[in-house]
Amino acid sequence: MSSYLEVWTGAGREVRPLDSARATVGTDASNNISVQIPSLSGVHAVFEQFGSAWCVRDLGSLNGTLVNGKRILSEYTLRDGDEVLLGKLRIVFHGTSAGPRRTQAVDPPPGLTMREKDVLLALCRPLLGGDAFTEPSSIRAIAEALVVSEAAVKQHLARLYDKFGIIEGGERRRVQLANAALARGAVALGDLRSDA
Repeated sequence: MSSYLEVWTGAGREVRPLDSARATVGTDASNNISVQIPSLSGVHAVFEQFGSAWCVRDLGSLNGTLVNGKRILSEYTLRDGDEVLLGKLRIVFHGTSAGPRRTQAVDPPPGLTMREKDVLLALCRPLLGGDAFTEPSSIRAIAEALVVSEAAVKQHLARLYDKFGIIEGGERRRVQLANAALARGAVALGDLRSDA
């Protein structure tokens, strides 16, 4: 038995193997796991397998579904030992795999001045063309777009390289900065469209 559920009812603990890719839980007899508890909805939640991972999803129940004490509003990827509460029904998930690796959060954008934001928008504007391998704007193009000197643009870029942690790269630093600005949400394609 690779993955299973410990279902805790008033009668005690019952082990239910997850031997198909989907298992519904509720009071209706049509569920894979049918339990008669007043706080449980007819079809309360579903456990589903996606690849090697198992998820739980509430199916619009009255009393909700909690995983490790927190209410879930969409699919939740389960890890070995996670406690799922369906109303007052306690279920503990056990799986042989740890599930997928948790996604690492992207760093938020650093604090930017209005002028630094303008420089980033001018730098990234060529991306609107949609061509593959598009280069960001040159220092001269940014200076012309913002009606400032190239020296001023270079000063702003130097501060932006520091803020985004771009240390090396020579002329490729502009490419790294444009990619970092988009990846960290400092510039969105919607910003570029409304600014164009």
